[in-house]
Amino acid sequence: MKIIICGAGQVGSQIARHLAGERNDVTIVDQDPGLVRRVTEAYDVSGVTGFASHPDVLERAGAADAEMLIAATFSDEVNMVACQIAHSVFSVSQKIARIRAQSYLAPEWSDLFRRDHMPIDVVISPELEVARVAMRRLLEPEAFDSADFLDGHARLVGLRLDENCPLLNTPLRQLTELFSTLRAIVAAYRRDGRLHVAEPEDQLYAGDEIYFVAAAEDVRRAIGLFGREAPRAGRVTVIGAGSVGLSVARMIENDPSHLRVKMIERDRARAERAAETLERTIVLMGDGLDPELQAEAGVGEGAAVLALTDDDKTNLLAAARGKRAGCATAIALSNDASYSELAEPLGIDAMIVPRATTVSSILRHVRRGRVRQVYSVGDQEAEAIEAVVLGTSPIAGKPLRAAGIPSGAIVCAVMGRDGLRMPRGDLVIEEGDRVLVFALSERLREVEQLFRVSAEYF
Repeated sequence: MKIIICGAGQVGSQIARHLAGERNDVTIVDQDPGLVRRVTEAYDVSGVTGFASHPDVLERAGAADAEMLIAATFSDEVNMVACQIAHSVFSVSQKIARIRAQSYLAPEWSDLFRRDHMPIDVVISPELEVARVAMRRLLEPEAFDSADFLDGHARLVGLRLDENCPLLNTPLRQLTELFSTLRAIVAAYRRDGRLHVAEPEDQLYAGDEIYFVAAAEDVRRAIGLFGREAPRAGRVTVIGAGSVGLSVARMIENDPSHLRVKMIERDRARAERAAETLERTIVLMGDGLDPELQAEAGVGEGAAVLALTDDDKTNLLAAARGKRAGCATAIALSNDASYSELAEPLGIDAMIVPRATTVSSILRHVRRGRVRQVYSVGDQEAEAIEAVVLGTSPIAGKPLRAAGIPSGAIVCAVMGRDGLRMPRGDLVIEEGDRVLVFALSERLREVEQLFRVSAEYF
């Protein structure tokens, strides 16, 4: 597939890395020649220097025969114009744009991106995606990562194990025997900084970070069995009234758990806008790092703090200070994935990296075949992929043990006519089934081939 990526920043470069690794014909466009050079030297992609919204630049990038354009620059307006030109001038069939300003996404302007207006096929809002992730972390405080699949019937959950876990030093194959009614499977574990796909004879140790997949109704039970169940916070403090903070506060207000929420914002204009916009949230103006202001906001025992400002270091320190004050759950937003290694030493329960969230959202709409959802794990170390099995797929009609699942990948759940099923060697994959696979990055192309669409499908 010939794909043009507009923007060579963190998001654009990571998407280029993924798509080039899957042998797509990728060209990246950016006005900064240094960024273009860095990406083209690191990955097998072509580069064009110039403004992504200029027709001559897109022409040099090969838009005349491109099948897809992904507009991921820092400017919403450049992204929108690039998609418009790709459609009107070059007839590019698929256009994806990152749009950050919430004004463009308000319900009253929902017709804006229609094909006969501003022809963008998929709009990705990083702020909304990050807000949803933050809300999931808040409602599952034990997890450092989580994502829903199979229409919400299955969930991927990341947990850190401590010495209180009753399942340590137990071969994973025995867990199925010990808890036969539990619909859950350990997909992977990270040990000594390296991610491993789980094997039946593997054992878990204190300090491991595990990823498991469970039926939605069995998630809480699985978390308890791993010794990580914790009471949910009764009150929440959101630090930062930017787009992400406002979105999270709105979600909390609309959540049926009726959490009490307060917000801290140091910028007067933002604080006033938040106070006018939100209904049940108390907005305090001041520095989110101020321990007295945190105390006034209710940061302390039994509470949760979400540090969601535009400054990574402020978020880290504010979340750490909240944890030191006795917070049950501390969550921090960080644009720099390398800060994730500081989470545990600082006592932070979960880090949210917008880049990874945005990349996952965009890749979900790029994959070939019948892939319905993609979720990026860690720093692009692995992916959880939900795909539909077609009649022409190589795995259709075969039991799992003969389906050719590569090492470094594991089937975690199957949704078919009979509902959700957990993997067994004799489970036959049928046409129309939806399969959730966890795979290390170096195995993604092999996994994708299992769900490929052959010519006879058309």
